Amino acid sequence: SLLLAKGLVGDWNKIALIDTENGSGELYSHMGEYNVIKLDAPYTPERYIEAILACEKGGMEAIIVDSATHEWDGPGGCLEIMESLGGRYQDWAKVTPRHRRFVDALLSSPAHIITSTRRKQDYTMDKEQNGKMSVTKVGMKEVQREGFEYELTIAFDIDIRHNAKASKDRTGLFMDKPEFIITEETGITLRDWANSGKDERVESIDEVMRVLDKL
Repeated sequence: SLLLAKGLVGDWNKIALIDTENGSGELYSHMGEYNVIKLDAPYTPERYIEAILACEKGGMEAIIVDSATHEWDGPGGCLEIMESLGGRYQDWAKVTPRHRRFVDALLSSPAHIITSTRRKQDYTMDKEQNGKMSVTKVGMKEVQREGFEYELTIAFDIDIRHNAKASKDRTGLFMDKPEFIITEETGITLRDWANSGKDERVESIDEVMRVLDKL
């Protein structure tokens, strides 16, 4: 994540890491002078949002959230909030808007946002012909609300050997490509992609406005 961020913005001082992993964010200080905000429990959506806004106010151009899992499944996170309200289905009406505001803070930030999540083994339960239930492993699943990854521009699955493979990619740069190790060059590639369409989008907007003025 740090190398990706460095490639995106080119300056360690413009990178902030929101650390929920017991101070592990400072273990890589030898790489550069990036900034760290240590976020302790309770991991409410509002505290994540406050940390993101603090980074933006500080002029950060890349914000790493390590990890976003705690907002959902950590002390004071959404699942614990749900349980404290009674755990009834209707209680989601109170919890979901709070989670949605956290996601919106990620999506609307003027900074590049990089999130990481923990992963766990996922299972399905199937009924066999004899009527018995069988449990089948179906791969790894991120620990966040269902569908969280679909909010992102790119989602990388990273194995224990640090090999990354895109499971979702709106840029088209990495999808269906071989596994690779994320480096600073990966961030540079993404930065070039993000900048490549800016002038074209401005010209398109100007053209639309000219047409509207003639109506």
